[in-house]
Amino acid sequence: MASTAALQPEATPITACTVSRDVQNFDLLIEDMEAELGESWGDLSFSDAGMFLQQPEAQALEFIAIAMDGEDESSLVQVRSLIQRAKELHIRVILIAEELSPIVLHQLLRLGADDFVPYPLPEGALHEAIARLRQPGPELAPTGGGRAASGAPAGGHDGAVLPVHGLAGGVGATTFAVNLAWELANIDKSAAPSVCLIDLDLQFGSVSTYLDLPRREAIYDLLSDTTVMDQDVFAQALLTFNERLQVFTAPSDMLPLDLLTQEDVTRVIDMARNHYDFVVIDMPTTVVQWTETVLQAAHVYFALLELDMRSAQNTLRFLRALKAEDLPHEKLRYGLNRAPKFTDLSGKARARRLAESLDIKIELMLPDGLRQVTQANDHGLPLAELAAKNPLRKEIQKLAKSLFDLNQAVEAGSI
Repeated sequence: MASTAALQPEATPITACTVSRDVQNFDLLIEDMEAELGESWGDLSFSDAGMFLQQPEAQALEFIAIAMDGEDESSLVQVRSLIQRAKELHIRVILIAEELSPIVLHQLLRLGADDFVPYPLPEGALHEAIARLRQPGPELAPTGGGRAASGAPAGGHDGAVLPVHGLAGGVGATTFAVNLAWELANIDKSAAPSVCLIDLDLQFGSVSTYLDLPRREAIYDLLSDTTVMDQDVFAQALLTFNERLQVFTAPSDMLPLDLLTQEDVTRVIDMARNHYDFVVIDMPTTVVQWTETVLQAAHVYFALLELDMRSAQNTLRFLRALKAEDLPHEKLRYGLNRAPKFTDLSGKARARRLAESLDIKIELMLPDGLRQVTQANDHGLPLAELAAKNPLRKEIQKLAKSLFDLNQAVEAGSI
């Protein structure tokens, strides 16, 4: 490892620097830097780096690797200024982070850090990050493992956007979204439409659990700075379920919902629409600023509720909020989960009274799938794979067929 003194002109020019409170706390980083750069790198403390970046010699640097752990959150002001100064000099910045909060990571990436690698460093992660920096144009490919999407469709689509919003906790919105996406992806065995399922519940999203898929750092990387997202970056963030369905999972850590701006959500939806026939979005129960963005982009916005007072009150609040902002509430299609059976006349009467009191039309009557739904979710499988004859699965399958037929008719220009 080169010392700070090695930053003076020598036979071996310094092309990169690590910046940390104490680089000895990041021994794997030392090994990887030596493997990648030999003796042509140096090490600086936060304060030394601030002074060095004011010197003419700093312009010879290709990149700096800022290494931080939880104890360095008190040095954020220094780190921010270092990133800003590096960007002024067109020096690339790799952020090496151990146990930093997601909010701090988000702030640093927003300031202009070009790439992020978790610590302890995964095998080959630093090598891949440096290779990405050296590629023309910004790219943020994932550093984690997982089953990446393969054979993703080319652009040129104009997909239907189908968000699913639970109007109360536990009304089955994620179960509905997962199974609707899977039924759409399998609706026609010979000419199946391409389907992308996006989990935008950044805090408690469980799409990955219901499909037994890993959560990957690539999702956070992409959401932290959607301005660098292109077709390849988006495709590498996706995971494939059973070779049919492409899934954009929730991040691995619980993140603030305002991590995303309306522009971020627009970019993600536009990218998905351009590459898939159907885009199913699992929304958080909480209404945030970008809920409006999703609603505006939606072709149909599914709102799920149950036959209880909390659902009725939340539906009323939701409708009032949309109408107060003059938003297109007519896009909402209401689904009653755990709907009364055909022979339950009392329950059906209650459902009618609920719809009348709220001045809505309940178009989807979703039967109670009982224990098979929980079992399917716990096993990470859609209902079609575990309980094909389940009444809830059959109802979702019918809905998927009607959506597919409608989409086909629209493309054919018959409606």
